[in-house]
Amino acid sequence: MPPCLSFAPLLLWPLPADASAHGPAVDRQLILNLALALALLTLAHGLLLGGLLLRRRATTGSVWRLEYLPLAALTVLFAGLAIRSEQLWARTHTTGADPAAMQVEVTGMQFAWYFRYPGPDATFGRTRPELVAPAEANPVGLDPADPHGHDDLVTAELVLPSGRPVDLRLRAQDVIHGFAVPELRLKQNAVPGQTIHIHFTPTTPGTYAILCTQLCGTGHFRMNANLRIVAPAEFNTWLATRQAAARQETTP
Repeated sequence: MPPCLSFAPLLLWPLPADASAHGPAVDRQLILNLALALALLTLAHGLLLGGLLLRRRATTGSVWRLEYLPLAALTVLFAGLAIRSEQLWARTHTTGADPAAMQVEVTGMQFAWYFRYPGPDATFGRTRPELVAPAEANPVGLDPADPHGHDDLVTAELVLPSGRPVDLRLRAQDVIHGFAVPELRLKQNAVPGQTIHIHFTPTTPGTYAILCTQLCGTGHFRMNANLRIVAPAEFNTWLATRQAAARQETTP
């Protein structure tokens, strides 16, 4: 085939670079869906054109071949696509995370994202809505009466180690916010009153934008944050430094 007629570029869609372990599977499913849609579109127009060029001479005995067989084939095709898509969705949403996955809580509020890491006790402290006070360095409403929360670390930047499974707990304080990182092939709404889990494994170090994909108010345009994926050693250093700084701030 001449280079000018090559269809290879059609398989290389201009998607963001993959930065998670499940990203390539999601991309393959997307390209499969688009390829099948294109094939069905071509087939449908071919049948329409054939009907215009040739007089239809349908008989009672040919109805099942002309209508029922294509309908049955489409049913099987779309059922297969639905099952395949559901399996991909389940890997990051409905199946349990790796028991060794790092726990991070993500809180969306008008108009910022906050990320909470449990301390050495590996337990998140209790939060109370009436204690939420970003101006007083308590944006998620940590309860000072709960000892489990004394070592929690709250940041405005999500930092994760590459190659380690992560379990995110999504929460919203006011309205629905859409947590999305295109490079990680992640998109999940954070809903007030619910804690929604998504789990994945970041793979490619770099800095990526965290977006809000729901129109959450007049300040929606500025509701974004950074996700940094770093080497495990660099993450450990960052976490230890931030926890030490937090202890100094709380020490009288």
